[in-house]
Amino acid sequence: MRLSSLDLNLLLVLDTVLQERSVARAARRLHVTPSAVSNALARMRAALDDPLVIRSGRGIVPTPRAAALGPLLARALGDLQQAIHGSEFDPATSDRTFTLAVADAGQLVSLPPVVALLAVEMPRARLRVVGIDTLFSSGGLSGTEVDVVIGVGEKGPGIHVQPLYEESLVLVARAGHPHAGTKVSKAVLETLRHVDVEVAPGRGSRPLAASYAKLGVVRNIAVVVPTFTAAAAVVAGTDHVASLPASVVAVLGPRLGVRKLATPLPPLAFTINVLWHDRTHEDAAQRAFRDLLTRARVSQKSKRG
Repeated sequence: MRLSSLDLNLLLVLDTVLQERSVARAARRLHVTPSAVSNALARMRAALDDPLVIRSGRGIVPTPRAAALGPLLARALGDLQQAIHGSEFDPATSDRTFTLAVADAGQLVSLPPVVALLAVEMPRARLRVVGIDTLFSSGGLSGTEVDVVIGVGEKGPGIHVQPLYEESLVLVARAGHPHAGTKVSKAVLETLRHVDVEVAPGRGSRPLAASYAKLGVVRNIAVVVPTFTAAAAVVAGTDHVASLPASVVAVLGPRLGVRKLATPLPPLAFTINVLWHDRTHEDAAQRAFRDLLTRARVSQKSKRG
């Protein structure tokens, strides 16, 4: 006998009969007639070439083959039931692993309150954080590597977007820079050497490039780095400048001696979003994790305010 040729409903009938030790009680539990249960048992006997159950008094007893099969059958059907209907999500006991993709700016600013809240509400869960380069190299949100993204991504096929907070880019230089403390003119802006940030290959800031183009300034890009933290470190040790998220400057500026430069550039603001795919949209654990991301940000903002 091959499993592919067996009606799986027969396994459910046999499991119920073995638990109830009665054809009549099994029929009531399955909401069928006793003759339907007897017919199913007959088909199982033929398939397994074993009597399976024998009448004894007013009930039935399993054969050795059925007694050995019973626990395995109950476990297999239980696993199948859980796989189909899912298990109830309990944040206090869940040991799920959540994979979050976020650039180093978000890791620096948003990650600490997320980790703190996760430790309280999902103490057994595990958080895995990857960079934006890993997000793209692993197939994006439509792949199976990343569950949620915090970033500037936009809605697309199968992608859900929820705004998290507003961010802005500011031009910074070291505190001892020749132009620190003064408003940089367009002419001076053209002479500065810039550190550009590409969080993934080819993923520079298009709005930033457009802002310079609108002003009629061509950036003199001297260094390209993969993280905002690296850009801040280069700026702190040279006369180069870089455009960094204001939240990163608020954290690293005092530590590295990096400060904002006043420029004729128009303000460049953008929205940081939480993004996820249809693949995880209905999952209870993932919904709870996305809600936690939002509440962690609200908590962080209220502490600052």
